[in-house]
Amino acid sequence: MFGIETRNTKREERWAGFEREALPHMPDLFRIAMWLVRDRAEAEDLVQETYAQALASFHRYRANTNIRAWLMTIMYRTRSKRSRAAGRLRLADDSEERIAESVAFEPPIAQGLTDEEVLHALERIPQQYREAVVLSDVEELSYKEVAQVLQVPVGTVMSRLNRGRKLLRAELAVYANSYGIGAAGRKRSVDAD
Repeated sequence: MFGIETRNTKREERWAGFEREALPHMPDLFRIAMWLVRDRAEAEDLVQETYAQALASFHRYRANTNIRAWLMTIMYRTRSKRSRAAGRLRLADDSEERIAESVAFEPPIAQGLTDEEVLHALERIPQQYREAVVLSDVEELSYKEVAQVLQVPVGTVMSRLNRGRKLLRAELAVYANSYGIGAAGRKRSVDAD
């Protein structure tokens, strides 16, 4: 009888710790899941599966470490397993180089763009760069934490982040130019005179 009570007490303590540490990060994980899968039901499933795996592995979590990064790592691994099972292919590493070479300049980001325009621009950059930008610039994870989540070296994170920011600036420049902001916008207003 004593062994059952001890097991139940440990289970309750583990659940209380999990509830206190991990559950407050559910909105963050859901937001990232939406970026990853672009479907509400699939994002909900991904977050649910992530939390189920995190609870099962919570005994391995080290207290006073970044649980948010730990949860995101589990979520990315879960998504990767799902992607492999579905037969989806990722861009080859040499594609990163070709994309980076096609970005010739870094236009300034115009003021006055709406959140919706920024989100649309972010959606148009390749996923591997978008992931780095979102995790670093939006979720404010460190390079090391982003590397752990994406399971890539820190140098790759820095490279993808640099390229992702360049691509995002280029996309935002298109919006700015449509409002007459930037070089193309100034040329159009001069031509109109």
